[in-house]
Amino acid sequence: MTQPTLDARALALSQWLATLDAPVASIEPASADASFRRYFRVTLDGSWPHAAGAETLIAMDAPPANEDCRPYLHVARLLHDAGVHVPRIVATDLAQGYLLMSDLGTQTYASVLAAGTAAALYADALDALVRMQKMRCDDELPPYDDVLLRRELALFPDWYVARHLQQALTDAQHATLAAIFDALVANNLAQPRVFVHRDYHSRNLMVASPNPGVLDFQDAVHGPITYDLVSLLRDAYVEWGEERELDWAARYWERARVAGLPVRGDFGEFWRDFEWMGVQRQLKVLGIFARLKHRDGKASYVDDMPRVMRYLRRAAARYDELAGLIALLDSLEQRTSAAPVV
Repeated sequence: MTQPTLDARALALSQWLATLDAPVASIEPASADASFRRYFRVTLDGSWPHAAGAETLIAMDAPPANEDCRPYLHVARLLHDAGVHVPRIVATDLAQGYLLMSDLGTQTYASVLAAGTAAALYADALDALVRMQKMRCDDELPPYDDVLLRRELALFPDWYVARHLQQALTDAQHATLAAIFDALVANNLAQPRVFVHRDYHSRNLMVASPNPGVLDFQDAVHGPITYDLVSLLRDAYVEWGEERELDWAARYWERARVAGLPVRGDFGEFWRDFEWMGVQRQLKVLGIFARLKHRDGKASYVDDMPRVMRYLRRAAARYDELAGLIALLDSLEQRTSAAPVV
């Protein structure tokens, strides 16, 4: 059997798989994400009843000191019951932090999206989003509440401004940002509430049958209805023109109304909610990407910051209530241009 990288957890994973009597031929790294989780592709040497005929499985390594597998299992069940294509759980070892599950393949949306494929792929993703949002989950998931929304927003001044840009906000700028955060949170909390994946984008959607396969859903909450649509259409890793964003958003809105989801009756009001939710997410993502670089040593995420900033500036510039954010970003950019960040 081919062994994975021989660190302690990979070796323990290999030993756990051996206890399952699975005919393992090889274990190879499959992917890692922005958390402490990582994934291995397990190739089988022969049939195994628990694999349901599959030749490969995916093993998740989630160190218990840093990650909790229970939310993943809980949300996987909810999504499966709602008719969403998620990995099938084959075996678990919660004490060690290992899960064995079905393999949804190697093609992410991000790897295949192009002008000729986008329409069909996004149509499938919008259909899956509606299915997720139709399920009742208010008593199954934590709320996307004031505390969580503000904790996410705090990542922007704490990590993007202070750590990444190495800038100190003035008292006036702190006050401006606090007022903007108040306005954003008020809008976000006033939106209709549904299941929220929290990272519904091209790197977490797999080209699969049925399409899409949905991954990385363990942080799901009950919250604003526009959040996942923003994640999908204003993706930190893939950018489309605003005309296509509007078209896809309108198509989602129409699907949602037919499905009986509580979207705003006026598309203009829905689009405003979408944009304000996007500003919250983009501020958070800038902070997360900065933290990934400076705390976790994952510098590649910085390359995606300009795209996120374009989304942020474009939306904020359209609303008088967010003019102070544009002024703040302008000020930070001018100061940083005189002293490049290392």
